[in-house]
Amino acid sequence: MKKFQNVNASTLQEAATIARQARDRGQVIAFSGGGTDLLQQVKDGTEKPDVLINLRTVSGEDQVSESAEGITIGGQISLTELGDHALIATRFPVLAQAASAVGTPQIRNVGTLAGNVTQRPWCWYYRNGFNCYKAGGDQCYSVVGENQQHAIFGGGPSYIVHPSDVAPALVALGARFNIIGPDGQRSLTADQFFQLPSQNAQYENSLARDELLASVTIPAPGAAMVSSYHKVMDRQAWTHAVVSAAVALEVEDGLCSSAAIVLGGVAPVPWRAREAEALVVGRTVTAELARQAGESTVSNARPLAKNAYKVPMTSAVVERLIMSLTGIEETA
Repeated sequence: MKKFQNVNASTLQEAATIARQARDRGQVIAFSGGGTDLLQQVKDGTEKPDVLINLRTVSGEDQVSESAEGITIGGQISLTELGDHALIATRFPVLAQAASAVGTPQIRNVGTLAGNVTQRPWCWYYRNGFNCYKAGGDQCYSVVGENQQHAIFGGGPSYIVHPSDVAPALVALGARFNIIGPDGQRSLTADQFFQLPSQNAQYENSLARDELLASVTIPAPGAAMVSSYHKVMDRQAWTHAVVSAAVALEVEDGLCSSAAIVLGGVAPVPWRAREAEALVVGRTVTAELARQAGESTVSNARPLAKNAYKVPMTSAVVERLIMSLTGIEETA
């Protein structure tokens, strides 16, 4: 393991400034909040920082606050605290459920919202030293290799899938991503924050290397909003989603007035199923409409040789979430 310098930051602004100064000296930096993913990457050699900037010494960036803009959640809140927070569970069950679906209790106790959203992909080629796009190389080995866990939407030139559970929930809720860097603060929509490989093959978001995700702001939900998250895994401990979906609907008397359907585990970014959303808005939700929405979700899927199984799985997850949120019972 490469030797590195550990620096404790007292504020996020100081952390960003330290990062800029280190980069100006030609050093590689890494931020460490919970550190669960970073530690593994350092061991694997996919991250080789000269300076590790510790965010655990920053106080006050793990709070949940309410304002006229909505609810702002500090990026350093632990996933356990996020999943258990009464206000989040009441207003945004999809987010509380997503946070509670991450890893194991031990991981959730130290892992943070910001860390989960910005974690690097778990593609076995990237994590095992292949010189792929994510490692700065010029090819994606999964295209003709082991691609069982890879993207069926939005792939090319890289076919990784975004590993976050909480990111699809945040996108479904219309969250804004609040960034701090050495030059100040900025706020981005999901479309501005997350980046497809066709935009940037090496990174999954638009953060500069000396910027941090400070917090997220979620607009206040309408009185008729219902939301939920479901995750399919290949085993029941620690693992990432094979397929997941975050669904948020506004439904009154069975009529859907707005819909957000966001997929995880199937694309390099949290993937909006916009055709399925358009299909259900303005219509009374029935079992047949839920089935059609599930099918519409995967109408543009482009599976690789070994991951076509994700197509019917994704359709079924969306169909069942819509039915459960609107109180429609499944028939045998």
